[in-house]
Amino acid sequence: MGLHNLKPAEGSVKRSSKIIGRGQGSGKGGTATRGHKGAKSRSGYSKKVGFEGGQMPLQRRVPKFGFTNINRKEYAGVNLDVIQAYHDAGRFSDTITIEDLIAERLVSKNDLVKVLGRGELKASVNITAHKFTSTAKSAIEAVGGKTQTV
Repeated sequence: MGLHNLKPAEGSVKRSSKIIGRGQGSGKGGTATRGHKGAKSRSGYSKKVGFEGGQMPLQRRVPKFGFTNINRKEYAGVNLDVIQAYHDAGRFSDTITIEDLIAERLVSKNDLVKVLGRGELKASVNITAHKFTSTAKSAIEAVGGKTQTV
């Protein structure tokens, strides 16, 4: 072994094949592979999201229409057949609150809860929620249950 044939261990040296911005001796001097002029040749350049080279961007070409009510309230719906199934399985008692629905993961903690009228309710339960549909309310009261609006 001599100084003329020493090499680093296999895989210990990582060096990209393109060393740029180090003068004319690198073979990539002058423009440092960036080409001539234009935004991409400048330092600090970053392409903006949706930028199309100066062409009118898609989000500005497409017409806007409709109306979004900023005061709209979204409700998470829970149907009567789901309540009946959970009651039959012993997961609900005769009094159902929003906390019970959250604990059973039927709604999340920040949801407004609306009881919907799909399915049939056989159990007499007292339900507390933010809203009830008319069919759900009549079905709950028809079997002797009570509805309480928060």
